[in-house]
Amino acid sequence: MAAQNTICVLHSLPRWLPRTATWLHNQLRYLPDDVSNHVACDSVENVNEFPVKNLHCLPQESKPAEWQRRLYGRLHVGFLLDRPYLNHLVRLGRACGAGILHSHWGDWACRDAIAARRLGIGHVVTFYGKDVNFLPQHEYWLRQYRGLFAKVDLLLCEGPHMASCLVQLGCPSNKVRVHHLGVEVGRIRFQPRNWQGGPLRVLLAGSFREKKGFPDALAALGRLSKDQPDIEITIIGDADSDRRSQPEKARILTKLKDHDLFSKTRMLGYQPHSVLFEESYKHHIFISPSLTAVDGDTEGGAPVTLIEMAATGMPIVSTTHCDIPSVILHGKTGLLAPERDVEGLLEQLRWFVSHPMQWEEMSKAGRSHVELEFDVVKQASRLRDLYLSLKLS
Repeated sequence: MAAQNTICVLHSLPRWLPRTATWLHNQLRYLPDDVSNHVACDSVENVNEFPVKNLHCLPQESKPAEWQRRLYGRLHVGFLLDRPYLNHLVRLGRACGAGILHSHWGDWACRDAIAARRLGIGHVVTFYGKDVNFLPQHEYWLRQYRGLFAKVDLLLCEGPHMASCLVQLGCPSNKVRVHHLGVEVGRIRFQPRNWQGGPLRVLLAGSFREKKGFPDALAALGRLSKDQPDIEITIIGDADSDRRSQPEKARILTKLKDHDLFSKTRMLGYQPHSVLFEESYKHHIFISPSLTAVDGDTEGGAPVTLIEMAATGMPIVSTTHCDIPSVILHGKTGLLAPERDVEGLLEQLRWFVSHPMQWEEMSKAGRSHVELEFDVVKQASRLRDLYLSLKLS
């Protein structure tokens, strides 16, 4: 049971925790001491990398409920599939004295709304990406969201672009708040990159999804290598279980072949977060040309990796996609090209190659912007204030 002077928040999400969601681990563990956290999820992975107190996984804690869910699955009784998790969530909420249910991802929140109502507590939902633009293309999710928007108390999103998307989907604007995801600025070493000839090392990082724009990056780098042959590329990331991932990997490999980049490229696959940072300091430029996929999938906000790489002092090349212009200020903290514009990406890469003496000024501006708007300590305190305002309203 939570002490009277704390706010007890029950977080609900599908999995704790994919390696691509380090930012969510930080979001919870940097919350001030007067916030007591409990985490409910459907499955767990990478627990040693992302330890968290009060982690409650339904299959581990409620075997009868898990057997019931498997039975419902075999019987194809879809509307009953959520019942074991919801019952688990309600029991957990009562046991820990939760005052707020915080659902992570909009689609997950739709069923959580039932639990929030049964518990009689405030409901906060954070949208992150495909739940904003990809899922609402289907009428089913539009209906689900309309019900959610009517019940939810507060919707959080990464930036103004995502906020406008949620309002366009029908959420009342007074329920939407922009709340930036935070990174551990105090633990990220600032090291402005210095390049005075020799190999130009370029880093890409992310899951193999069309929205990441990796083929465009490789096409631009392939063209850059014609006049800058001493180039070295590192890709951190890979395909995964998502059905869209393997075709994207095939496109990436094709681009490497078409532009004769295999001998210049290291493909490291998925790596722990620590390895991403180790590699970042060995590289000169980070390129992340996100775009709207053919199936409508988007970043929603902006890749957190962009924030982290800017904090290290690395020059950034990205696109005007979604909320990226709020993270990377074009011409001040990095350089942006339009989506799907290989020529534009090439132009920005060539600018960095031609102006290495201006990298440091841009890197310092990037670090300052991250410290002001994306410091996880500040953002966690702001999140606590949002919880408190909801609890007191």
